[in-house]
Amino acid sequence: MVSNWIDRPAPVRQGEQIDAEGLGVYLQRHLPDLSGSPVMSQFPSGFSNLTYLVRCGEQEFVLRRPPLGVEIKSAHDMGREYRILTHLYRHYPRVPRPILHCTDQTVLGAPFYLMERVEGVILRSRMPTAMVPPPALMGRIGDAFIDNLAELHAVDYEAAGLGDLGRPAGYIQRQIGGWTKRYHQARTDDVSEIERVAAWLAEQMPAESDATLIHNDYKYDNLVLDPNNWSQIRAVLDWEMATLGDPLMDLGSTLGYWIEVNDPEMMHEVQFSPTTLPGNPSRAELVERYARQSGRDIIHIVFYYVYGVFKLAVVIQQLYRRYKLGLTQDPRYANLDAVVYACGQIGVQAIEKGRIDDLFT
Repeated sequence: MVSNWIDRPAPVRQGEQIDAEGLGVYLQRHLPDLSGSPVMSQFPSGFSNLTYLVRCGEQEFVLRRPPLGVEIKSAHDMGREYRILTHLYRHYPRVPRPILHCTDQTVLGAPFYLMERVEGVILRSRMPTAMVPPPALMGRIGDAFIDNLAELHAVDYEAAGLGDLGRPAGYIQRQIGGWTKRYHQARTDDVSEIERVAAWLAEQMPAESDATLIHNDYKYDNLVLDPNNWSQIRAVLDWEMATLGDPLMDLGSTLGYWIEVNDPEMMHEVQFSPTTLPGNPSRAELVERYARQSGRDIIHIVFYYVYGVFKLAVVIQQLYRRYKLGLTQDPRYANLDAVVYACGQIGVQAIEKGRIDDLFT
């Protein structure tokens, strides 16, 4: 593949502009070698932290700040994310180098941090036809994708100074209880399949397999690929939800995003990554390769996959509730109830068939 598909920013979205002049004053004070005033553009981002490209003369940085109008909780804690990158950078080669963290909210109205720009290709759910990798390359990218997750789970988080990042003991129980509570808080309709999945997860919790650093949002569009060799991963992005916990729960979250061709059509409408392209490994093939690379026992993989699907259903339900209450008129949200139902169907099929692939054949 040619390298002209490097991920590029776009003009800053209306309402999400930041004070380039104020940023320039701050940067000159803390990075005196910079030359030129900041020129701002913005990378695509869904409902997560806002991400900008900052150009100062010949130098480029990436700036991350919380979404507008949200409380600064752990999911949008710039200090926590910056700290993860700072500690991880020397122990795991695929994170952007952190540069500067600003806690002074008078500069941009919220905390933010700067990191190096890692230039490369990002695979998104919808790409130009000419950008789609051929099947053989897609297969190599899929292998690199899961190998890298196993490598991440092997990082010595204590040596990296991240031993206090989370509470691994009781992680599974907290996740099942927490996501079930969030679902009931966001519930708008009676979806018996989701209720059944939540009950099954509470009853079938396995013992924790291990405690490792986990990313918690590991999918194709959070990877930067080498523009000259797309099967090489240059960086993993979006560490805001990283913590310490059971690595197989992290794998389950990834599997929840991994839509296959035979999954319900509605799931294809909200596909987060191009996992249905020819050449991609199946969910079962991903798990088999992860088990080989990590040496972990995956006997309870149906539980972890159903957890991933349930977590996805809860996130979608939270978005749908906002639409139902009139808090947003975004037309993309109007049919998200059908996605929640489809997640319930998938979860029930996985439970009944005791597998994670070919659930509707």
